[in-house]
Amino acid sequence: MNLNDYGATHAQPLANGLMSARIIATSHQQYTIVTDAGRYRAQIAGRLANQTVEAVDFPTVGDWVQVRLPENADDTATIERLNTRQTVFLRKTAGRRSDAQLVAANVDWLLLCMALDANFNLRRLERYLAVAAASGARAAIVLTKADKAADLAAQLATVAEIASDQPVLVCDATTAAGLTELTAFMQPRVTYAFLGSSGVGKTTLINHLLGHGALLTAAVREHDAHGRHTTTSRQLLVLANGSVVIDTPGMRELGLLDANVDAAFDDVKALAARCRFSDCTHQQEPGCAVRAAVSAGELDKDRLESYLQLQTEQAQNSHLRGKARENAKIERMFGGKKQMKAMMNEARKKRR
Repeated sequence: MNLNDYGATHAQPLANGLMSARIIATSHQQYTIVTDAGRYRAQIAGRLANQTVEAVDFPTVGDWVQVRLPENADDTATIERLNTRQTVFLRKTAGRRSDAQLVAANVDWLLLCMALDANFNLRRLERYLAVAAASGARAAIVLTKADKAADLAAQLATVAEIASDQPVLVCDATTAAGLTELTAFMQPRVTYAFLGSSGVGKTTLINHLLGHGALLTAAVREHDAHGRHTTTSRQLLVLANGSVVIDTPGMRELGLLDANVDAAFDDVKALAARCRFSDCTHQQEPGCAVRAAVSAGELDKDRLESYLQLQTEQAQNSHLRGKARENAKIERMFGGKKQMKAMMNEARKKRR
C-alpha cells in the first residue's frame, strides 16, 4: 500500500518509532487508518486524549497522524500525534448549543452540492460559501439533478451572481455524460469533500464516480424534495482515477462558527467600502451605499438580508463557542467553576 495514493501528504517530522498515517473513517472515537504498512483499526493515546478540550481537538476523517503500530496486524494501532491541519471544515452542532463539530480535515477542494430541483436555495448556498471561505480549502459549486431543473438557464444565472470566482459544475446522474464536468475537474491525489443538505445527491454522485453502489442511498420526499440522513458517518475513499473523496452526512442545518461572511459576499463588501461611516450596519445610517444599491436595483434585497443574518449569527455563535471552550478548560483543569474559585480562595489565604 502506498500512502501517497490517499492524498498529497503534509509531511512533518516523525517521532521515534512512529509512522505516518491518514484517517479514512471514524466512529465514536474509533478510527480506521491507512499507512504504508497497510490498514489498521486505531484509537488515540491517553496522553493525546488528555490534551483535548473539545470535539475539534480529536482526530477526524482526512487528518494526518503519527501512529504506533501493533506487532499483530489484527490488533489496534495507537494514534500518538495529530499533525497540524492544513485546512479544516467544521460547523456548529445542531440545536441550541454552540459546540463545534468537525466535518473533515486536510481537504483541498470543498464541493458544495445543491440540487436544481425543488430543494434549490440560494440562501443556503451563501451559507455554505461563507463556511467554505474560512476552511482554508478551495470551493467549487456542484449543481446536481440537472434533469429536474425548473429553469436551468435562469438558475445558473442566479448562481453565477453569488459564486464569485468559484467554479460551477452541473451534474445529471441519470445520463452517462451527466458527470463529464465533474470527472474532468477531479484530479489524482487531490482530496475533495462533498458537502450539502440531505437529498441533494452527494452519495449518488460518489457511487457513480466509484463505478458501483458502494454507499447507501435513499429516495427524497416527493412533496418538498428533502432527503433523509442516508450517510451517517464520514469516510475517505480513493476513486479509480486516483482522486480522494470524503463523503459527509447530509445536513439539515449548517450553523456558523468559523465562517468568512465577507468573502462570500464580496459584492456587498465592495459596496460597504463606499458607505459614509466605516462602521455602517447597512440598516438605518445615512449615506449607506449598500442600501442605496438595493434601492437602485443593483443589489438584491434578499442577498443583503442574508448577509446581515449570517454576520449576526456568526458573531453570536463565535462568542458562545469561546465561552464554552473556556468552561471546558476550567472543567478539565479544576473540575468546575466552584472548585476553581475554592482553589483560588485557598491560594489567597496562603499568600496572606
